[in-house]
Amino acid sequence: MASTTFSGPVTSTNGFIGSVTGNITGNVTGNVTGNVTGNVTGNIVGDVTATNQALSGAGAVNITDMLTSLTTTGASQALTLADGVIGQIKIVTHVVDGGSAVLTPTTRLGYATITFTNAGDTAMLIFTAGGWDIVALNGATSA
Repeated sequence: MASTTFSGPVTSTNGFIGSVTGNITGNVTGNVTGNVTGNVTGNIVGDVTATNQALSGAGAVNITDMLTSLTTTGASQALTLADGVIGQIKIVTHVVDGGSAVLTPTTRLGYATITFTNAGDTAMLIFTAGGWDIVALNGATSA
């Protein structure tokens, strides 16, 4: 398919399919389905939905999904978290309580581990130049 270049206001009654390369200045009204790579400056009105990793038992909390929904299946299950990219947000929430889990990020800032004991325990982290920093804990504990 050939490339098309637009200038000035563009309206489509059927939408656009494919990739957009370059800058978009102005307002986008409608739904965006797919990935956005780059910076978003301005207001977002509507819902922002995170992709989810369903993790059962011990293992690696991934850095490709913003949310990890954790099901524990035993006591003190070991969880790991690799380094992300600066500014990346990671949320881990304990959704099914079959025991407890202990998260040890590769690089962390000001703590060694985060422990999830009960359903509802949640940790929100941000990756900084110093490592994974805790933004908020709900029920989960850090040590």
